[in-house]
Amino acid sequence: MSAPAPSPLAVVDAEPLPRQEEVLTEAALAFVAELHRRFTPRRDELLARRAERRAEIARTSTLDFLPETAAIRADDSWKVAPAPAALNDRRVEITGPTDRKMTINALNSGARVWLADFEDASAPTWENVVLGQVNLIDAYTRNIDFTDPRSGKSYALKPADELATVVMRPRGWHLEERHLTFDGRPVPGALVDFGLYFFHNAQRLIDLGKGPYFYLPKTESHLEARLWNDIFVFAQEYVGIPQGTVRATVLIETITAAYEMEEILYELRDHAAGLNAGRWDYLFSIVKNFRDGGAKFVLPDRNAVTMTAPFMRAYTELLVRTCHKRGAHAIGGMAAFIPSRKDAEVNKVAFEKVKADKDREAGDGFDGSWVAHPDLVPIAMASFDAVLGDKPNQKDRLREDVSVAPGDLIAIDSLDARPTYDGLVSAVQVGIRYIEAWLRGLGAVAIFNLMEDAATAEISRSQIWQWINAGVVFENGKSATPELAREVAAEELAAIRAEIGEEAFAAGKWQQAHDLLLHVSLDADYADFLTLPAYEQLVG
Repeated sequence: MSAPAPSPLAVVDAEPLPRQEEVLTEAALAFVAELHRRFTPRRDELLARRAERRAEIARTSTLDFLPETAAIRADDSWKVAPAPAALNDRRVEITGPTDRKMTINALNSGARVWLADFEDASAPTWENVVLGQVNLIDAYTRNIDFTDPRSGKSYALKPADELATVVMRPRGWHLEERHLTFDGRPVPGALVDFGLYFFHNAQRLIDLGKGPYFYLPKTESHLEARLWNDIFVFAQEYVGIPQGTVRATVLIETITAAYEMEEILYELRDHAAGLNAGRWDYLFSIVKNFRDGGAKFVLPDRNAVTMTAPFMRAYTELLVRTCHKRGAHAIGGMAAFIPSRKDAEVNKVAFEKVKADKDREAGDGFDGSWVAHPDLVPIAMASFDAVLGDKPNQKDRLREDVSVAPGDLIAIDSLDARPTYDGLVSAVQVGIRYIEAWLRGLGAVAIFNLMEDAATAEISRSQIWQWINAGVVFENGKSATPELAREVAAEELAAIRAEIGEEAFAAGKWQQAHDLLLHVSLDADYADFLTLPAYEQLVG
Protein backbone atom coordinates (compact mmCIF):
# COMPACT_ATOMS: atom_id res chain seq x y z
CA MET A 1 0.00 0.00 0.00
CA SER A 2 1.43 3.40 -0.93
CA ALA A 3 1.72 6.04 1.79
CA PRO A 4 -1.51 8.07 1.83
CA ALA A 5 -1.58 11.83 1.62
CA PRO A 6 -2.53 13.68 4.81
CA SER A 7 -6.25 13.30 5.42
CA PRO A 8 -8.47 16.29 4.65
CA LEU A 9 -10.94 15.01 7.26
CA ALA A 10 -11.45 17.13 10.36
CA VAL A 11 -12.55 15.83 13.76
CA VAL A 12 -14.93 18.47 15.12
CA ASP A 13 -16.94 19.14 18.30
CA ALA A 14 -15.58 16.04 19.99
CA GLU A 15 -13.98 15.67 23.40
CA PRO A 16 -10.78 13.58 23.22
CA LEU A 17 -11.40 9.92 24.03
CA PRO A 18 -9.00 7.43 25.58
CA ARG A 19 -7.07 5.56 22.86
CA GLN A 20 -8.81 7.38 20.01
CA GLU A 21 -5.42 7.82 18.35
CA GLU A 22 -5.35 4.05 17.76
CA VAL A 23 -8.51 4.32 15.62
CA LEU A 24 -8.26 7.82 14.15
CA THR A 25 -4.84 7.35 12.59
CA GLU A 26 -3.77 9.52 9.68
CA ALA A 27 -3.80 6.50 7.36
CA ALA A 28 -7.26 5.34 8.47
CA LEU A 29 -8.73 8.83 8.08
CA ALA A 30 -7.15 9.13 4.64
CA PHE A 31 -8.94 5.91 3.66
CA VAL A 32 -12.28 7.19 4.97
CA ALA A 33 -11.71 10.47 3.12
CA GLU A 34 -11.12 8.57 -0.12
CA LEU A 35 -14.30 6.55 0.42
CA HIS A 36 -16.18 9.78 0.99
CA ARG A 37 -14.73 11.47 -2.09
CA ARG A 38 -15.52 8.56 -4.37
CA PHE A 39 -18.85 7.30 -3.09
CA THR A 40 -20.82 9.95 -1.19
CA PRO A 41 -22.10 11.62 -4.39
CA ARG A 42 -23.70 8.31 -5.43
CA ARG A 43 -25.07 7.82 -1.95
CA ASP A 44 -26.71 11.26 -2.22
CA GLU A 45 -28.27 10.33 -5.56
CA LEU A 46 -29.62 7.09 -4.12
CA LEU A 47 -31.19 8.89 -1.15
CA ALA A 48 -32.91 11.23 -3.63
CA ARG A 49 -34.08 8.17 -5.56
CA ARG A 50 -35.65 6.79 -2.37
CA ALA A 51 -37.78 9.92 -2.10
CA GLU A 52 -38.85 9.64 -5.75
CA ARG A 53 -39.84 6.01 -5.29
CA ARG A 54 -41.78 6.79 -2.14
CA ALA A 55 -43.69 9.49 -4.08
CA GLU A 56 -44.52 6.93 -6.76
CA ILE A 57 -45.84 4.50 -4.13
CA ALA A 58 -47.97 7.30 -2.67
CA ARG A 59 -49.44 7.85 -6.14
CA THR A 60 -50.09 4.17 -7.01
CA SER A 61 -50.39 2.34 -3.64
CA THR A 62 -48.67 -0.67 -5.16
CA LEU A 63 -45.31 -2.31 -5.85
CA ASP A 64 -44.16 -4.93 -8.33
CA PHE A 65 -41.07 -6.86 -9.30
CA LEU A 66 -38.92 -4.74 -11.61
CA PRO A 67 -39.54 -5.34 -15.33
CA GLU A 68 -36.10 -3.97 -16.25
CA THR A 69 -34.33 -6.70 -14.24
CA ALA A 70 -36.51 -9.64 -15.30
CA ALA A 71 -33.60 -11.21 -17.18
CA ILE A 72 -31.53 -11.44 -13.98
CA ARG A 73 -34.38 -13.21 -12.19
CA ALA A 74 -34.97 -15.56 -15.13
CA ASP A 75 -31.30 -16.52 -15.51
CA ASP A 76 -30.79 -19.67 -13.43
CA SER A 77 -27.06 -19.88 -14.16
CA TRP A 78 -25.65 -17.36 -11.69
CA LYS A 79 -24.87 -18.03 -8.03
CA VAL A 80 -23.23 -16.05 -5.27
CA ALA A 81 -19.66 -16.92 -4.29
CA PRO A 82 -19.31 -19.98 -2.03
CA ALA A 83 -19.37 -19.19 1.68
CA PRO A 84 -16.00 -18.98 3.45
CA ALA A 85 -15.52 -21.61 6.14
CA ALA A 86 -16.08 -19.11 8.96
CA LEU A 87 -19.53 -18.22 7.57
CA ASN A 88 -20.71 -21.60 6.35
CA ASP A 89 -22.52 -22.55 9.56
CA ARG A 90 -24.63 -19.67 10.85
CA ARG A 91 -27.34 -21.59 12.69
CA VAL A 92 -27.50 -19.12 15.60
CA GLU A 93 -26.47 -15.47 15.52
CA ILE A 94 -26.48 -13.11 18.51
CA THR A 95 -26.87 -9.37 18.06
CA GLY A 96 -25.75 -6.45 20.17
CA PRO A 97 -23.74 -3.24 20.49
CA THR A 98 -19.95 -3.12 20.69
CA ASP A 99 -19.48 -1.97 24.29
CA ARG A 100 -16.74 -3.86 26.11
CA LYS A 101 -18.90 -6.22 28.17
CA MET A 102 -21.18 -7.10 25.24
CA THR A 103 -18.18 -7.73 23.01
CA ILE A 104 -16.86 -10.39 25.39
CA ASN A 105 -20.26 -11.93 26.18
CA ALA A 106 -21.34 -12.10 22.53
CA LEU A 107 -18.08 -13.69 21.39
CA ASN A 108 -18.34 -16.20 24.26
CA SER A 109 -22.09 -16.84 23.85
CA GLY A 110 -21.90 -20.12 21.91
CA ALA A 111 -23.57 -18.50 18.90
CA ARG A 112 -21.84 -19.12 15.56
CA VAL A 113 -21.99 -15.42 14.61
CA TRP A 114 -22.08 -12.13 16.48
CA LEU A 115 -23.66 -9.16 14.70
CA ALA A 116 -21.44 -6.41 16.13
CA ASP A 117 -23.79 -3.49 15.81
CA PHE A 118 -22.96 0.14 15.09
CA GLU A 119 -26.51 0.65 13.82
CA ASP A 120 -29.90 0.11 15.48
CA ALA A 121 -28.52 -1.33 18.74
CA SER A 122 -26.09 1.56 19.17
CA ALA A 123 -26.81 5.24 19.76
CA PRO A 124 -24.13 6.96 17.65
CA THR A 125 -22.38 9.07 20.27
CA TRP A 126 -18.77 9.74 19.32
CA GLU A 127 -17.73 7.59 22.27
CA ASN A 128 -19.76 4.63 21.00
CA VAL A 129 -18.48 5.10 17.44
CA VAL A 130 -14.78 5.26 18.36
CA LEU A 131 -14.57 3.01 21.43
CA GLY A 132 -16.66 0.36 19.67
CA GLN A 133 -13.84 0.18 17.12
CA VAL A 134 -11.27 -0.03 19.93
CA ASN A 135 -13.16 -2.93 21.52
CA LEU A 136 -13.22 -4.94 18.29
CA ILE A 137 -9.50 -4.38 17.69
CA ASP A 138 -8.84 -5.49 21.28
CA ALA A 139 -11.00 -8.58 20.79
CA TYR A 140 -9.08 -9.64 17.68
CA THR A 141 -5.73 -9.10 19.42
CA ARG A 142 -7.05 -10.77 22.61
CA ASN A 143 -6.32 -7.66 24.66
CA ILE A 144 -9.82 -7.39 26.04
CA ASP A 145 -11.23 -8.00 29.50
CA PHE A 146 -13.85 -6.31 31.63
CA THR A 147 -14.74 -6.07 35.31
CA ASP A 148 -18.24 -4.90 36.13
CA PRO A 149 -17.83 -2.00 38.59
CA ARG A 150 -21.17 -2.80 40.26
CA SER A 151 -20.94 -6.57 40.67
CA GLY A 152 -17.16 -7.00 40.61
CA LYS A 153 -17.63 -9.83 38.10
CA SER A 154 -14.81 -10.27 35.58
CA TYR A 155 -15.18 -11.20 31.92
CA ALA A 156 -12.52 -12.62 29.56
CA LEU A 157 -12.48 -14.34 26.17
CA LYS A 158 -12.74 -18.09 25.74
CA PRO A 159 -10.25 -19.90 23.47
CA ALA A 160 -10.27 -18.69 19.86
CA ASP A 161 -11.98 -21.78 18.45
CA GLU A 162 -14.97 -21.21 20.78
CA LEU A 163 -15.62 -17.61 19.73
CA ALA A 164 -18.38 -16.40 17.43
CA THR A 165 -17.47 -15.08 13.98
CA VAL A 166 -18.02 -11.32 13.82
CA VAL A 167 -20.27 -9.78 11.19
CA MET A 168 -20.16 -5.99 11.67
CA ARG A 169 -23.14 -3.74 10.90
CA PRO A 170 -22.39 -0.11 9.97
CA ARG A 171 -24.97 2.64 10.09
CA GLY A 172 -27.56 3.04 7.33
CA TRP A 173 -27.03 5.35 4.36
CA HIS A 174 -29.30 8.09 5.73
CA LEU A 175 -27.19 8.89 8.81
CA GLU A 176 -24.31 11.37 8.95
CA GLU A 177 -21.35 11.40 11.33
CA ARG A 178 -21.21 15.02 12.48
CA HIS A 179 -17.85 14.62 14.23
CA LEU A 180 -15.98 13.83 11.01
CA THR A 181 -16.23 16.43 8.27
CA PHE A 182 -14.84 16.94 4.78
CA ASP A 183 -14.79 20.57 3.61
CA GLY A 184 -17.26 21.29 6.40
CA ARG A 185 -19.67 18.56 5.40
CA PRO A 186 -20.35 15.52 7.63
CA VAL A 187 -19.16 12.16 6.28
CA PRO A 188 -21.86 9.44 5.99
CA GLY A 189 -21.88 7.30 9.13
CA ALA A 190 -21.85 4.14 7.02
CA LEU A 191 -18.51 5.08 5.46
CA VAL A 192 -17.03 6.02 8.84
CA ASP A 193 -18.05 2.74 10.47
CA PHE A 194 -17.10 0.57 7.51
CA GLY A 195 -13.92 2.46 6.71
CA LEU A 196 -12.39 2.47 10.18
CA TYR A 197 -13.28 -1.18 10.81
CA PHE A 198 -12.11 -2.42 7.42
CA PHE A 199 -8.87 -0.45 7.43
CA HIS A 200 -7.77 -1.64 10.87
CA ASN A 201 -9.05 -5.22 10.80
CA ALA A 202 -9.21 -6.65 7.27
CA GLN A 203 -5.74 -8.19 7.27
CA ARG A 204 -5.93 -9.04 10.97
CA LEU A 205 -9.12 -11.03 10.37
CA ILE A 206 -7.60 -12.85 7.39
CA ASP A 207 -4.68 -13.84 9.62
CA LEU A 208 -7.21 -15.27 12.11
CA GLY A 209 -8.75 -17.44 9.39
CA LYS A 210 -11.79 -15.22 9.01
CA GLY A 211 -12.41 -12.01 7.09
CA PRO A 212 -14.08 -8.61 7.03
CA TYR A 213 -17.76 -9.58 7.07
CA PHE A 214 -20.64 -7.09 7.10
CA TYR A 215 -24.39 -6.80 7.59
CA LEU A 216 -25.85 -4.09 5.34
CA PRO A 217 -28.90 -2.34 6.89
CA LYS A 218 -31.85 -0.38 5.51
CA THR A 219 -31.09 -1.26 1.88
CA GLU A 220 -33.94 -0.15 -0.37
CA SER A 221 -32.82 -1.20 -3.85
CA HIS A 222 -30.33 -3.24 -5.87
CA LEU A 223 -28.66 0.02 -6.87
CA GLU A 224 -27.76 0.58 -3.22
CA ALA A 225 -26.31 -2.94 -3.15
CA ARG A 226 -24.31 -2.06 -6.28
CA LEU A 227 -22.85 0.94 -4.45
CA TRP A 228 -21.73 -1.28 -1.58
CA ASN A 229 -20.21 -3.75 -4.02
CA ASP A 230 -18.17 -0.98 -5.65
CA ILE A 231 -17.02 0.15 -2.21
CA PHE A 232 -15.87 -3.39 -1.41
CA VAL A 233 -13.95 -3.68 -4.69
CA PHE A 234 -12.21 -0.37 -4.07
CA ALA A 235 -11.47 -1.11 -0.40
CA GLN A 236 -9.93 -4.52 -1.08
CA GLU A 237 -7.70 -3.04 -3.77
CA TYR A 238 -6.73 -0.12 -1.50
CA VAL A 239 -5.41 -2.31 1.34
CA GLY A 240 -4.12 -5.06 -0.94
CA ILE A 241 -6.25 -8.07 -0.07
CA PRO A 242 -7.83 -10.48 -2.58
CA GLN A 243 -11.09 -9.50 -4.25
CA GLY A 244 -13.97 -11.49 -2.76
CA THR A 245 -12.52 -11.48 0.77
CA VAL A 246 -15.30 -9.18 1.96
CA ARG A 247 -18.65 -10.87 2.54
CA ALA A 248 -21.92 -9.06 3.08
CA THR A 249 -25.31 -10.19 4.33
CA VAL A 250 -28.11 -7.82 3.38
CA LEU A 251 -31.02 -7.18 5.69
CA ILE A 252 -34.25 -7.35 3.72
CA GLU A 253 -35.97 -4.96 6.10
CA THR A 254 -37.63 -2.59 3.65
CA ILE A 255 -40.66 -3.39 1.55
CA THR A 256 -38.97 -2.14 -1.64
CA ALA A 257 -35.97 -4.45 -1.11
CA ALA A 258 -38.36 -7.41 -0.79
CA TYR A 259 -39.18 -6.93 -4.48
CA GLU A 260 -35.47 -6.88 -5.42
CA MET A 261 -33.96 -9.76 -3.43
CA GLU A 262 -32.48 -11.54 -6.43
CA GLU A 263 -31.14 -8.34 -7.94
CA ILE A 264 -29.51 -7.42 -4.59
CA LEU A 265 -27.75 -10.79 -4.48
CA TYR A 266 -26.75 -10.41 -8.12
CA GLU A 267 -25.13 -7.01 -7.56
CA LEU A 268 -23.16 -8.37 -4.62
CA ARG A 269 -22.66 -11.87 -5.99
CA ASP A 270 -18.85 -11.95 -5.55
CA HIS A 271 -19.24 -10.64 -1.99
CA ALA A 272 -22.71 -11.88 -0.98
CA ALA A 273 -23.13 -14.12 2.04
CA GLY A 274 -26.91 -14.11 2.37
CA LEU A 275 -30.09 -12.24 3.22
CA ASN A 276 -31.77 -11.69 6.57
CA ALA A 277 -35.45 -11.19 7.44
CA GLY A 278 -35.61 -8.10 9.70
CA ARG A 279 -39.12 -7.98 11.12
CA TRP A 280 -39.63 -4.62 12.87
CA ASP A 281 -37.90 -2.43 10.31
CA TYR A 282 -39.84 -4.28 7.60
CA LEU A 283 -43.15 -3.36 9.23
CA PHE A 284 -41.92 0.20 9.74
CA SER A 285 -41.06 0.35 6.03
CA ILE A 286 -44.54 -0.83 5.06
CA VAL A 287 -46.15 1.89 7.17
CA LYS A 288 -43.74 4.53 5.87
CA ASN A 289 -44.25 3.69 2.22
CA PHE A 290 -47.99 3.01 2.28
CA ARG A 291 -48.95 5.49 4.99
CA ASP A 292 -51.43 7.26 2.73
CA GLY A 293 -52.74 4.10 1.07
CA GLY A 294 -55.97 3.91 3.05
CA ALA A 295 -57.51 1.43 5.47
CA LYS A 296 -56.21 -1.70 3.72
CA PHE A 297 -52.63 -0.80 4.71
CA VAL A 298 -53.32 -0.09 8.38
CA LEU A 299 -51.32 -2.47 10.58
CA PRO A 300 -52.73 -3.82 13.84
CA ASP A 301 -50.74 -3.81 17.12
CA ARG A 302 -47.15 -4.78 16.40
CA ASN A 303 -47.37 -7.90 18.58
CA ALA A 304 -50.37 -9.07 16.55
CA VAL A 305 -48.26 -9.14 13.38
CA THR A 306 -46.52 -12.47 13.84
CA MET A 307 -44.33 -14.16 11.26
CA THR A 308 -47.28 -16.41 10.42
CA ALA A 309 -49.30 -13.46 9.07
CA PRO A 310 -49.89 -14.20 5.36
CA PHE A 311 -47.95 -11.20 4.03
CA MET A 312 -45.04 -11.90 6.43
CA ARG A 313 -45.09 -15.56 5.47
CA ALA A 314 -44.89 -14.59 1.78
CA TYR A 315 -41.87 -12.38 2.54
CA THR A 316 -39.94 -14.97 4.55
CA GLU A 317 -40.65 -17.89 2.23
CA LEU A 318 -39.67 -15.83 -0.81
CA LEU A 319 -36.44 -14.93 1.00
CA VAL A 320 -35.56 -18.58 1.65
CA ARG A 321 -36.36 -19.61 -1.90
CA THR A 322 -34.39 -16.69 -3.38
CA CYS A 323 -31.32 -17.31 -1.22
CA HIS A 324 -31.17 -21.04 -1.82
CA LYS A 325 -31.74 -20.68 -5.56
CA ARG A 326 -28.60 -18.51 -5.63
CA GLY A 327 -26.50 -20.44 -3.10
CA ALA A 328 -26.80 -17.86 -0.33
CA HIS A 329 -27.64 -18.24 3.36
CA ALA A 330 -31.15 -17.32 4.52
CA ILE A 331 -31.09 -15.94 8.06
CA GLY A 332 -34.26 -15.62 10.11
CA GLY A 333 -35.56 -12.98 12.48
CA MET A 334 -34.94 -11.87 16.03
CA ALA A 335 -35.94 -13.56 19.28
CA ALA A 336 -35.94 -10.43 21.45
CA PHE A 337 -37.01 -11.93 24.80
CA ILE A 338 -34.82 -11.05 27.80
CA PRO A 339 -35.02 -13.79 30.48
CA SER A 340 -36.23 -12.69 33.89
CA ARG A 341 -34.23 -13.58 37.00
CA LYS A 342 -37.38 -13.12 39.10
CA ASP A 343 -40.22 -14.81 37.23
CA ALA A 344 -39.77 -18.42 36.16
CA GLU A 345 -43.31 -18.59 34.74
CA VAL A 346 -42.67 -15.62 32.43
CA ASN A 347 -39.51 -17.37 31.24
CA LYS A 348 -41.31 -20.68 30.66
CA VAL A 349 -44.00 -19.10 28.46
CA ALA A 350 -41.49 -16.96 26.57
CA PHE A 351 -39.04 -19.83 25.99
CA GLU A 352 -41.88 -21.90 24.51
CA LYS A 353 -42.70 -19.06 22.11
CA VAL A 354 -39.04 -18.68 21.14
CA LYS A 355 -38.76 -22.42 20.52
CA ALA A 356 -41.90 -22.45 18.35
CA ASP A 357 -40.59 -19.49 16.34
CA LYS A 358 -37.17 -21.05 15.77
CA ASP A 359 -38.69 -24.47 15.00
CA ARG A 360 -40.82 -22.78 12.34
CA GLU A 361 -37.84 -20.99 10.80
CA ALA A 362 -35.71 -24.13 10.72
CA GLY A 363 -38.62 -26.07 9.26
CA ASP A 364 -39.17 -23.42 6.58
CA GLY A 365 -35.60 -23.78 5.35
CA PHE A 366 -33.75 -20.93 7.07
CA ASP A 367 -30.07 -21.63 7.68
CA GLY A 368 -29.91 -19.71 10.94
CA SER A 369 -31.62 -17.13 13.08
CA TRP A 370 -31.08 -14.25 15.52
CA VAL A 371 -31.31 -13.99 19.31
CA ALA A 372 -30.78 -10.97 21.53
CA HIS A 373 -29.61 -12.72 24.72
CA PRO A 374 -27.06 -15.48 25.43
CA ASP A 375 -29.67 -17.53 27.34
CA LEU A 376 -31.62 -17.94 24.09
CA VAL A 377 -28.66 -19.40 22.18
CA PRO A 378 -29.26 -23.00 23.36
CA ILE A 379 -32.97 -22.82 22.51
CA ALA A 380 -32.36 -21.59 18.97
CA MET A 381 -29.44 -23.97 18.57
CA ALA A 382 -31.63 -26.96 19.47
CA SER A 383 -34.22 -25.96 16.87
CA PHE A 384 -31.64 -25.78 14.09
CA ASP A 385 -29.66 -28.79 15.29
CA ALA A 386 -32.84 -30.86 15.02
CA VAL A 387 -33.17 -29.98 11.34
CA LEU A 388 -29.55 -29.55 10.26
CA GLY A 389 -27.83 -32.24 12.30
CA ASP A 390 -24.17 -32.18 11.24
CA LYS A 391 -24.86 -30.19 8.06
CA PRO A 392 -23.67 -26.57 8.19
CA ASN A 393 -26.80 -25.26 6.44
CA GLN A 394 -29.76 -26.39 4.35
CA LYS A 395 -29.13 -24.48 1.15
CA ASP A 396 -29.97 -27.68 -0.71
CA ARG A 397 -33.64 -27.11 0.26
CA LEU A 398 -34.63 -25.06 -2.77
CA ARG A 399 -38.25 -24.42 -1.70
CA GLU A 400 -39.45 -24.63 -5.29
CA ASP A 401 -42.94 -25.11 -3.82
CA VAL A 402 -42.97 -21.41 -2.92
CA SER A 403 -44.75 -19.06 -5.31
CA VAL A 404 -45.24 -15.43 -4.29
CA ALA A 405 -47.21 -12.93 -6.37
CA PRO A 406 -46.43 -9.21 -6.09
CA GLY A 407 -49.64 -8.49 -4.23
CA ASP A 408 -48.93 -11.16 -1.60
CA LEU A 409 -46.16 -9.06 -0.05
CA ILE A 410 -48.46 -6.10 0.64
CA ALA A 411 -51.69 -7.95 1.49
CA ILE A 412 -51.87 -6.25 4.89
CA ASP A 413 -55.65 -6.60 4.95
CA SER A 414 -55.31 -10.40 5.00
CA LEU A 415 -54.95 -10.04 8.79
CA ASP A 416 -58.04 -10.27 10.97
CA ALA A 417 -56.43 -8.30 13.82
CA ARG A 418 -57.18 -4.61 14.28
CA PRO A 419 -55.43 -1.83 16.21
CA THR A 420 -56.36 -1.72 19.90
CA TYR A 421 -56.23 0.95 22.58
CA ASP A 422 -53.75 -1.20 24.53
CA GLY A 423 -51.63 -1.25 21.39
CA LEU A 424 -51.57 2.54 21.38
CA VAL A 425 -50.58 2.61 25.05
CA SER A 426 -47.83 0.06 24.42
CA ALA A 427 -46.47 2.03 21.46
CA VAL A 428 -46.27 5.17 23.59
CA GLN A 429 -44.66 3.32 26.51
CA VAL A 430 -41.99 1.65 24.38
CA GLY A 431 -41.40 4.80 22.36
CA ILE A 432 -40.78 7.08 25.36
CA ARG A 433 -38.69 4.54 27.28
CA TYR A 434 -36.54 3.65 24.28
CA ILE A 435 -35.96 7.22 23.08
CA GLU A 436 -34.97 8.31 26.61
CA ALA A 437 -32.29 5.63 26.76
CA TRP A 438 -31.12 6.41 23.22
CA LEU A 439 -30.67 10.07 24.10
CA ARG A 440 -28.42 8.90 26.96
CA GLY A 441 -26.30 6.91 24.50
CA LEU A 442 -27.89 3.45 24.86
CA GLY A 443 -29.12 1.78 21.68
CA ALA A 444 -30.13 -1.68 22.97
CA VAL A 445 -32.59 -1.40 25.86
CA ALA A 446 -34.50 -4.02 27.86
CA ILE A 447 -38.13 -2.86 28.11
CA PHE A 448 -40.85 -5.14 29.51
CA ASN A 449 -38.63 -8.24 29.10
CA LEU A 450 -37.86 -7.49 25.43
CA MET A 451 -34.64 -6.17 23.94
CA GLU A 452 -35.70 -3.10 22.02
CA ASP A 453 -33.63 -1.18 19.50
CA ALA A 454 -34.23 1.71 17.10
CA ALA A 455 -36.36 -0.48 14.82
CA THR A 456 -38.95 -1.10 17.53
CA ALA A 457 -39.10 2.61 18.32
CA GLU A 458 -39.65 3.27 14.60
CA ILE A 459 -42.59 0.89 14.37
CA SER A 460 -44.05 2.32 17.61
CA ARG A 461 -44.08 5.95 16.43
CA SER A 462 -45.11 4.92 12.89
CA GLN A 463 -48.14 3.06 14.16
CA ILE A 464 -49.24 6.02 16.28
CA TRP A 465 -48.88 8.24 13.20
CA GLN A 466 -50.69 5.80 10.92
CA TRP A 467 -53.59 5.13 13.26
CA ILE A 468 -54.21 8.85 13.80
CA ASN A 469 -54.00 9.70 10.11
CA ALA A 470 -56.23 6.75 9.16
CA GLY A 471 -58.87 7.78 11.72
CA VAL A 472 -58.76 4.41 13.53
CA VAL A 473 -61.49 3.82 16.13
CA PHE A 474 -60.39 1.45 18.90
CA GLU A 475 -62.49 -1.31 20.43
CA ASN A 476 -63.32 0.91 23.44
CA GLY A 477 -64.88 3.52 21.16
CA LYS A 478 -62.02 6.00 21.45
CA SER A 479 -60.69 7.49 18.22
CA ALA A 480 -56.98 7.72 17.46
CA THR A 481 -56.36 11.46 17.60
CA PRO A 482 -53.43 13.72 18.47
CA GLU A 483 -55.27 14.64 21.68
CA LEU A 484 -55.57 10.98 22.71
CA ALA A 485 -51.88 10.36 21.98
CA ARG A 486 -50.92 13.37 24.11
CA GLU A 487 -53.19 12.16 26.91
CA VAL A 488 -51.66 8.66 26.88
CA ALA A 489 -48.14 10.11 26.71
CA ALA A 490 -48.80 12.40 29.69
CA GLU A 491 -50.12 9.44 31.69
CA GLU A 492 -47.05 7.39 30.81
CA LEU A 493 -44.70 10.21 31.81
CA ALA A 494 -46.46 10.50 35.17
CA ALA A 495 -46.30 6.72 35.63
CA ILE A 496 -42.57 6.68 34.93
CA ARG A 497 -42.01 9.52 37.42
CA ALA A 498 -43.90 7.54 40.08
CA GLU A 499 -42.09 4.31 39.17
CA ILE A 500 -38.49 5.55 39.32
CA GLY A 501 -38.75 8.49 41.73
CA GLU A 502 -38.25 12.22 41.37
CA GLU A 503 -34.46 12.18 41.54
CA ALA A 504 -33.98 9.54 38.83
CA PHE A 505 -36.65 11.18 36.69
CA ALA A 506 -34.90 14.56 36.89
CA ALA A 507 -31.54 12.94 36.05
CA GLY A 508 -32.93 11.28 32.90
CA LYS A 509 -34.14 12.68 29.59
CA TRP A 510 -37.79 11.74 30.03
CA GLN A 511 -39.49 15.01 29.08
CA GLN A 512 -37.21 15.31 26.06
CA ALA A 513 -38.06 11.75 24.97
CA HIS A 514 -41.79 12.37 25.49
CA ASP A 515 -41.64 15.52 23.38
CA LEU A 516 -39.62 13.88 20.60
CA LEU A 517 -41.96 10.87 20.40
CA LEU A 518 -44.97 13.16 20.05
CA HIS A 519 -43.15 15.28 17.48
CA VAL A 520 -42.40 12.34 15.17
CA SER A 521 -45.79 10.70 15.83
CA LEU A 522 -48.01 13.75 15.33
CA ASP A 523 -46.21 15.95 12.82
CA ALA A 524 -48.07 16.01 9.52
CA ASP A 525 -44.70 15.88 7.75
CA TYR A 526 -43.70 12.28 8.49
CA ALA A 527 -39.97 12.04 9.34
CA ASP A 528 -38.22 9.39 7.23
CA PHE A 529 -36.29 8.16 10.27
CA LEU A 530 -36.79 8.90 13.96
CA THR A 531 -33.01 8.88 14.40
CA LEU A 532 -32.58 11.97 12.20
CA PRO A 533 -34.26 14.46 14.58
CA ALA A 534 -33.05 12.38 17.54
CA TYR A 535 -29.41 12.68 16.41
CA GLU A 536 -29.73 16.48 16.56
CA GLN A 537 -30.49 16.09 20.28
CA LEU A 538 -27.90 13.40 21.03
CA VAL A 539 -25.11 14.77 23.21
CA GLY A 540 -21.60 13.42 22.66
